[in-house]
Amino acid sequence: MDAAIRKADVLIEALGYIRHFRGRQMVIKLGGSAMEEADALRSTLQSVVFLSTVGLRPILVHGGGKPIDRAMAASGLQPKKILGRRVTDDDTLAIVVRVLTEEINHGIVRQLRELGGRAAGLHTSMQVLFGDRLLLDGPDGGKIDLGRVGHVTRADLDLINDFTQAGVIPVIPSLAHDEHGGWLNVNGDTAAAGVAGQMRASKLVLMTDTPGILRDRKDPDSLIGSLTTDGCRQLIRDGVIDSGMIPKVEACLDALQAGVGKTHIIDGRLRHSLLLEIFTDTGVGTEIVL
Repeated sequence: MDAAIRKADVLIEALGYIRHFRGRQMVIKLGGSAMEEADALRSTLQSVVFLSTVGLRPILVHGGGKPIDRAMAASGLQPKKILGRRVTDDDTLAIVVRVLTEEINHGIVRQLRELGGRAAGLHTSMQVLFGDRLLLDGPDGGKIDLGRVGHVTRADLDLINDFTQAGVIPVIPSLAHDEHGGWLNVNGDTAAAGVAGQMRASKLVLMTDTPGILRDRKDPDSLIGSLTTDGCRQLIRDGVIDSGMIPKVEACLDALQAGVGKTHIIDGRLRHSLLLEIFTDTGVGTEIVL
């Protein structure tokens, strides 16, 4: 009986959050082990179906770094990255598009439907992301050309809203069309932040392979539960936030500046971490706010 009562207490704790976020849009970026490990992916997608069932409007954005690396290796191509972004020539782009749209996106949509959700992949004939080529600043003051790599300049908000208002979960690969209708490969965190910012979503949640932002990368107990944008910038200057965490934090900061309510970095390996972060008083990851 005590166990049953504890379960009821959890539901009561979640009730206030469900009421608060009911009808609001939330962008969730899938990546890392949250996509690679079958059990972790199923747990995450179950959580997404739960969000949709209780009246929230989740929007999924996904990349596919490791599957793309494997597909490139099978084709005899060597991945090359600069500042965390994949250099994308025409041969690489063809693999990226195939893996993201025909394999990963279809697989996620299928699983969501098997779990009782309603979902649709938004790409190709229902493309919703549009962008320009991305040039990085080089150390000598020049620009670094990454090939067919881009950033999101516009999202088709009407089409996304049509699906979410109908209770359908949009599943969006990190690909954009340029002005000529050609594909651009977009970093998954950047794409998710672009969607969330343009929609002024209530939340942007980035699912990663770490508990969140740690003061000591070797100590999971050093998790920082909440940060402001100024606090994040200070931790970047101090070297606490470094390496692959910097693009994720910068994506959160961009989303907040664009009008997103709150952003979160959470561990996609933890079962139902999405629900624990959103529907409990303590949360499980790092929350970043203005």
